[in-house]
Amino acid sequence: QVQLVESGGGLVQAGGSLRLSCAASGRTFSTNAMGWFRQAPGKEREFVGAISWNGAFTDYADSVKGRFTISRDNAKNTVYLQMNSLKPEDTAVYYCAADSTRLRIGLLRRAFDYWGQGTQVTVSS
Repeated sequence: QVQLVESGGGLVQAGGSLRLSCAASGRTFSTNAMGWFRQAPGKEREFVGAISWNGAFTDYADSVKGRFTISRDNAKNTVYLQMNSLKPEDTAVYYCAADSTRLRIGLLRRAFDYWGQGTQVTVSS
């Protein structure tokens, strides 16, 4: 059974940093693009960032560009989201996602179809 398990969420003050991790199990995702999404209370889930299967491509939402960095360690079947200069508006449940298409060239924001359970990130002002 495929599982994506997020960790690293928590409470942080504005301007602080957090690093989220997403560990995949059940199969390898070394040939799949991985992404992060978030959902704030009362809002729809939105794209945060993504990384291609080989790390050659990354894509970020405008709201997090320059502050968030996504990376991956295929040997560990894990993807990371480094979040710096956090703002209260970054408060949300953050979800890890995987694209089921292997060896996709580039990234497609709508292609993510495996999902984790989410981890809460709260940024206080």
